[in-house]
Amino acid sequence: MGDTANTENTAPAEKPVKTEKSDKKDKAPKKSWFKGLKAEFKKIIWPDKQSLMKQTAAVVSVSVVLGLVIAGLDLIIRYGVDFLVK
Repeated sequence: MGDTANTENTAPAEKPVKTEKSDKKDKAPKKSWFKGLKAEFKKIIWPDKQSLMKQTAAVVSVSVVLGLVIAGLDLIIRYGVDFLVK
């Protein structure tokens, strides 16, 4: 039959030892991080005022309607539980 097991003894690859100097080189300076952040902000397509107002109105109105639905359900459940307890 076939030999399916790997019988060779292979040592795991050794990880390079980091020194204090190599740790400092691996970290990017804060200035380059802020430059990258600024570059990413320039890529953002910001909405115009009209679109922003429509989206804000939609979020506020949905939040109010959902709050009213939750308040109504809470009221119904409260009266139902009070009716069952009495």
